[in-house]
Amino acid sequence: ERGSDDPRESAQNMDRTDQQQRIEAIRKGREREKDRVAVERVIREARERAFAEARERAERAAVERASIEVRMRCLAEAQEKLERAAAEKHAKKLRAERAAVERATVEARVRAFERAKSHKASSPPDASSSSHGESKSEGLKHSFSSSVSALFLDLETGSQTETEQRRKARLERHQRVMERAAKALEEKNRRDLLVLKEQAERNRIAEYLDADIKRWSSGKEGNLRALLSTLHYILSSDSGWHPISLTEIITTAAVKKAYRKATLCVHPDKLQQRGASIQHKYKCEKVFDLLKAAWNKFNSEER
Repeated sequence: ERGSDDPRESAQNMDRTDQQQRIEAIRKGREREKDRVAVERVIREARERAFAEARERAERAAVERASIEVRMRCLAEAQEKLERAAAEKHAKKLRAERAAVERATVEARVRAFERAKSHKASSPPDASSSSHGESKSEGLKHSFSSSVSALFLDLETGSQTETEQRRKARLERHQRVMERAAKALEEKNRRDLLVLKEQAERNRIAEYLDADIKRWSSGKEGNLRALLSTLHYILSSDSGWHPISLTEIITTAAVKKAYRKATLCVHPDKLQQRGASIQHKYKCEKVFDLLKAAWNKFNSEER
């Protein structure tokens, strides 16, 4: 009887063990599925956020371009109105001067005619003196008319010349402003295009770099010593970082020294100066954020 009970108990134990293993396998599978869903959600959110930012930048660039065009058009219209008003004012002044000269001419002719008439009535001249006076009067009249005509011709010519010069200067100034605006807009569009390309490249490489960074930092978040001692697993050999062991950073001073060296290798400004690739910059930015968070925690604990 004892022999028959032992096989049954062992079989029951094996069944229970198998059942527990199956339950554990199912639980682990569910956890992996949850992790996969979470990673996919984060990636999808990052892509949507990058797309929204790119669209917002494009819309902002379009609005700025339209505002620049409106400003330039308003400036050109205002300049044209000012020049037209100045030309009209100058023409009005010329007309007033011409009317004054003509009025003075008429008055002078009337006075001369009245003087000649009164002089003729008081002492009638002979034929020779009369013809000589008439010829002299006609000569003076012709000379005065020629002088007035020459004066108005000079004024009109000067006005036209000045207006043409101002128009030419305005066109040249407007052309220079438009060229500078077009050049600035082209430079801005070029920078925006580079930013969009870099953002697209960052989104592409984030799919596999985030997984590498997560594997490296898993279980070490906030642990500055653990991150520094395993930093060579995530950084390449050309990053300037030399591996250090955990025993080398036991003291606080050693941790601070190692942290400063690490920040020199992964700081975004230093990478920009060295002209690092987008992949290297993305990885170092993530590492820098993790190290900075761990450094803040380390400082708070040391106090």
